[in-house]
Amino acid sequence: MTTSRRAVLGAALGGAVTAGLPGLMSQASAADWQLRWSPSARTDKLRAFETIEDDRAGSHTSAAPHITTEGDNFRFTMHTVDRDTATDRQRHEVTGCRTGSSSLQWKSGQTWRVTYGMFIPSTLKATTSFTHIMQMKQPGTGSSPIVVQSLRRVNGVQTIELKVVSGDVLVGRTNLEPLHNKWIDVDFQIRIGNGTAGSVRWILKNGGTTVIDASKSGVDTFLADRVRPKWGIYRSLGDSSGSLQNCHMLLTNMRGYQLV
Repeated sequence: MTTSRRAVLGAALGGAVTAGLPGLMSQASAADWQLRWSPSARTDKLRAFETIEDDRAGSHTSAAPHITTEGDNFRFTMHTVDRDTATDRQRHEVTGCRTGSSSLQWKSGQTWRVTYGMFIPSTLKATTSFTHIMQMKQPGTGSSPIVVQSLRRVNGVQTIELKVVSGDVLVGRTNLEPLHNKWIDVDFQIRIGNGTAGSVRWILKNGGTTVIDASKSGVDTFLADRVRPKWGIYRSLGDSSGSLQNCHMLLTNMRGYQLV
């Protein structure tokens, strides 16, 4: 199994990738997306992110660090013994998009986009309880997620899905198993807005094949202050399918764009 990576969606920002989006995003061309964040795992290391949430409870210090870089990839490693400060779950995540000494500020009324390559091995399975691998959240403790990209078992089938949490709006869902042990391109776009002012679009590509291209408008994508992305493995121990294993996830070629 190779973890080397070809170039991802950054070279394909126009054409079909921007067609059919709700609201302002439907009018976007490649020139409208301004690159704001382009970290290198090899040179920037974990300075690419605003904060690192690596074994916050100190539950498995002998295996630290759980969040590392591996060549051009960011690696998140999860063991079945790992515990978060809430002991019914596990969490190794990074937050935010750091650029030098500051971080991107995703504010209400703005439209943002992140693209990256993602490698999910077959050991990282969908579960009957939550397994989130990307979240959009308001910074600070105690706030609910705004958008989640999750690995969820549905009627026994492993799937990957995107939901807007307010109203439990399913944006899209597709079979996970054909995407295991492969590099998948992720393109996530969000117009930040309160009430019904928000929009999201979610695209997964397997090589040259678009696996899913789903969008929702009229959704709530803002709580307060700002929106901050999170990546990593955040999962409940309440799975009833026997799917929890030692696992990892790789991300690479992470890019952040603002619609201007």
